[in-house]
Amino acid sequence: MDHHPKYDQSTPMLFGLILAGGKSSRMGRDKALIAYHGKSQWAVLYDLAQKFCVRTFLSLRRDQQDSISPKADFILDRDEYPGPFNGILSAHKAFPDVAWMVLACDLPLIDNKTLQLLVDSRDPSKDATAFATQATGLPEPLAAIWEPRALNRVPEYLKEAASSCPRKFLLNSDISLVIPPRDEVLANANSQEDYERIKQALDSK
Repeated sequence: MDHHPKYDQSTPMLFGLILAGGKSSRMGRDKALIAYHGKSQWAVLYDLAQKFCVRTFLSLRRDQQDSISPKADFILDRDEYPGPFNGILSAHKAFPDVAWMVLACDLPLIDNKTLQLLVDSRDPSKDATAFATQATGLPEPLAAIWEPRALNRVPEYLKEAASSCPRKFLLNSDISLVIPPRDEVLANANSQEDYERIKQALDSK
C-alpha cells in the first residue's frame, strides 16, 4: 500500500521528526523511553513515521545520544532557540527545503490510521497542517506537518514574540486543521497520572 499522496514536483518532500529532547521533568523519567506498546515510545513513533516520510529522524539533546539506539537517524539540538522550536529549527537548518511531520514523543495513542489522516489532509500551500481536538479546536504544533516556508519565518518571529510557544506561531499563520474522529488519539502523557490513565486505556482495549 502506498502511504504517500501524490503531489506535484514543487511540493516539498516530507521528513519525519520525533521530538525526544524534552527534559520530562513532570514525568520524572525520560518520556521517550517509556514502553506503552512493548518498546520505547520514540521507537513506536519513529517506525510509524517511517511509513509516511521519505526519511525520519529523532530530535535529541547531546546528552541523550548514549541512551537512544544508534540504529536510528538523529539530529542533535543546536541549542539556539527555546522550547520545542529548538529541535524543530535544528532539523530545519539541517534540511531547509523539506516539510517536517513533527511528533512529540509523549503521544502514546497516535497510530497508523491517525498519521494516514494527517498525511492525506496535508495542504502544501498552507504554512502547516496540524491536528486539533474537537474539544479545543486549537492546533497541536507537535502533531503537525510544518512546511519549510513557515519554518523560514520562525527565527524572525522569535526575535519579536513574547512567547516561544509553537502553538502561538501557528495561531498567527495560515494553517489547515485536521480533527481526528476521537480526541483521545492526541492525549499527552506528561505526568505519572497521565501514564497510568493511558496505560489503563490501552490495557482495556
